[in-house]
Amino acid sequence: MLEINSVVEAKVDCTECGACCKGLMINVTKEEAAHAASGVGISTEVFKEKYIEESTGGQWIMNTIPCHFLTDNKCSIYENRFAECRAFPHLNKPNFADRLFGTLMHYSICPIVFNVVEQLKVKLDFFPERAEV
Repeated sequence: MLEINSVVEAKVDCTECGACCKGLMINVTKEEAAHAASGVGISTEVFKEKYIEESTGGQWIMNTIPCHFLTDNKCSIYENRFAECRAFPHLNKPNFADRLFGTLMHYSICPIVFNVVEQLKVKLDFFPERAEV
């Protein structure tokens, strides 16, 4: 899977798509918010007021979908983007099988996920029409 992902990722230009930024809820830590706020030249308090929603459990998330910082399919705070954004679609992380549900949720929106899964099916000789019932 990691081998397939490295080949596919190299061929996909995320700025042609931006679907992740257009459709996913982004979790943000307080530290990331402070770093991004500094990058755009505002205080963390103003950043939170303008861009963050806090859950009843105290978790911070971006308050709009698509992301405020998506401009022409590019991240306008790319150097200060959040860890979740940096890691998406998370295919290079260990324990792929443990994250299969989340991966398949992104199958229809992310060209990287789609192509990795399709190539993985070929490599594993997975063909549902031949599977025993």
